[in-house]
Order: sequence, then structure tokens, then C-alpha cells
Amino acid sequence: MNIGIAILLILVAAAAGFAGGVFLTRSQVKKMMADNPPLNEDAVRMMMSSMGRKPSETQVQQVFRQIKNSAKQEVSKK
Repeated sequence: MNIGIAILLILVAAAAGFAGGVFLTRSQVKKMMADNPPLNEDAVRMMMSSMGRKPSETQVQQVFRQIKNSAKQEVSKK
């Protein structure tokens, strides 16, 4: 009987550790993506250049801020 309880406790602890690890990792990745989006200013500049326009620095900064703000709003909705 003691062995059965020990095995059950080990399985419960492993499941709780796994669930806690998944939750913490998920929240850290969301925060990291909000703070450092994979799209940077150079990528925005290249994207605008590929569309056939020469973007000014103001336009690049404006588009980048819009992208960053929309990402933060998505995180706050969830």
C-alpha cells in the first residue's frame, strides 16, 4: 500500500511541475515578445522599400510604434 501511495504522489508532483513549468514559460514568452517584437525597424524599412517607396525615418518610427502597440493590446486582451 505504501508503494502505491508513493507512486501516486510522484505522479501528482510530476504533473503539477509540468503544468507550472508550461504556465511560467508561456507567460515569459508572451512578455518577451511584447517587449522585443521579432519585427524591428530595419525590417519595417525593408518592407516599405520593397513596396516601392522611400520611407522617411518618421514613417518608419510611426509604423514600428503601431506594430508594437497592437502587440501590447493583444497581450492585454488575453
